[in-house]
Amino acid sequence: MNTLIDKIAWIHLDDNKILSTRSRGKSAYYLPGGKREPGESDLDTLIREIDEELSVTIIPTTATHLGTFHAQAHGHADGVTVRMTCYTAEHHGVPTPSNEIEEITWLTHADRDRVSPVDQLIFDHLHRTGQLH
Repeated sequence: MNTLIDKIAWIHLDDNKILSTRSRGKSAYYLPGGKREPGESDLDTLIREIDEELSVTIIPTTATHLGTFHAQAHGHADGVTVRMTCYTAEHHGVPTPSNEIEEITWLTHADRDRVSPVDQLIFDHLHRTGQLH
């Protein structure tokens, strides 16, 4: 049985590095964001998840779709895939770990082996387009 996990991610780049998060008890890093709740739009999910995880406020009018990526879901059985719809957006506040997030860090393309399979695809895309060193 194939199962799809529908996630929204915030792509926050600075100085050709990308903001990534690590949850308590996990070793891999993930782009900030999360699963859509019933009835939520992409933008609703992005705003809620980033506020919950990083205590920053996404500025809705600046959200821009960067791309949608599919891969085997990290830590799930074969056949479970994740669809990661990615947005860039400006924000208010300083990213600070909150809720399940234990650590935030800035990663480069050289760190791609430290992130989930779908994040690796995103890192590769950003590297190819000159946005991630």
